[in-house]
Amino acid sequence: MEQLTLTTPALLFSAVSLIILAYTNRFLAYASVVRNLHTSFKENPNSVLLGQIQNLRKRLRLTQTMQVLGISSLLLCVVCMFLIYVKFQIWAEILFGIALVLLILSLAISIREIQISVKALDLHLDDME
Repeated sequence: MEQLTLTTPALLFSAVSLIILAYTNRFLAYASVVRNLHTSFKENPNSVLLGQIQNLRKRLRLTQTMQVLGISSLLLCVVCMFLIYVKFQIWAEILFGIALVLLILSLAISIREIQISVKALDLHLDDME
């Protein structure tokens, strides 16, 4: 295996930053939907809105987990770069591997959250047909 250099973990910065931005945009969109559903539920409580609220709660938790894992991955990349700088190569390689695993988990959870979102939209479309 080739020696890990400062540029290797730095390559993940732009990718992880864009992913975190996408996650944040998704979270902000959910926050808006939750506020609207809250107002609708207060005016007219019904089981359909309650089901949508429960679905959104699950999706918000998944998005939160995705954000935490993505930010942790980025943080470990920074720590990895520091360890390379101070010549702790083995620890840097271990942390970089953990950072990659966290990023993989974040992306996998993102796939699951997208599947749940599509199912929720399908229910709305089925209701219109």
